[in-house]
Amino acid sequence: MKLDVYKIDGKTSGKKVELSDDIFGVAPNDHAIYLSVKSYLANQRQGTHKAKERGEVRGGGKKPWKQKGRGGARAGTTRSPLWVGGGTIFGPRPRDYRQDLPKKVKRLARKSALSYKVKDEQLIVVEDFNFEKPKTKEFQVFLDSLKLGGKKVLLLTNGKSETVYKSGRNIPKVKILEAEKASTYDILNNQVLVLQEGAVDTISKTFVTKSEAVN
Repeated sequence: MKLDVYKIDGKTSGKKVELSDDIFGVAPNDHAIYLSVKSYLANQRQGTHKAKERGEVRGGGKKPWKQKGRGGARAGTTRSPLWVGGGTIFGPRPRDYRQDLPKKVKRLARKSALSYKVKDEQLIVVEDFNFEKPKTKEFQVFLDSLKLGGKKVLLLTNGKSETVYKSGRNIPKVKILEAEKASTYDILNNQVLVLQEGAVDTISKTFVTKSEAVN
C-alpha cells in the first residue's frame, strides 16, 4: 500500500511512500498485543516495595502489662500485627516483576499495532526534517500545520535528532522516539502516529531476521 508524504508545512509533497503489507497490513493479533503491553508495563515496575514484618519492627521487647487481672487481652509485645505501630502481616517484599516474551510474539505485536494505525487512518508520513536549533514554537507550528495541535502524538524519527527531540519534549501529549526504539505500547498509546519518511525503512529493517540479512 502507498501513503502520501507530507511536507513540514502540512502540504502534500507529491511523493508517496510504499508500506510493506507484511508489516503494515497484517491481520492484527489482539492477544499478542495484550501480552506485549502487559509485559512492557510489568517491566516498568521497580519492585522495591517493602513493609516491615513483626520480626523487623523496632521495640516491643517488654511485655506491656501483666498476663492476668486487667480484664483485657493478653499481650506479649506492642509490635504485634494486631496493634498500631506493629508489623505487617504478609506485607509486600522486594521482587522482580519482569516478564519476557518470545521474539516472534513481540514482532507480531508490533506489526499488529502498526497495522491497526494504518487501518484506523491514524498514521501520517512526513518528509525527514530537522531544526537549526531547538525551538518549541517551530515544532508547535509543525503540529498545527498537520492539524495535530492538542492531540496525543507520537513522532518516530529517522535516527537520533537532538534538535527535534528538544523542540517537542515540553509540548503536552507529544512524545518523540527513534523509530527502532518504539515498543508496541508506544505505537498504540497515542491518537496519531507520525513517521518521518526515512523511519519507514528503519522500521522495516527492525523486522529483518539475521538469516534474511545474510541472504
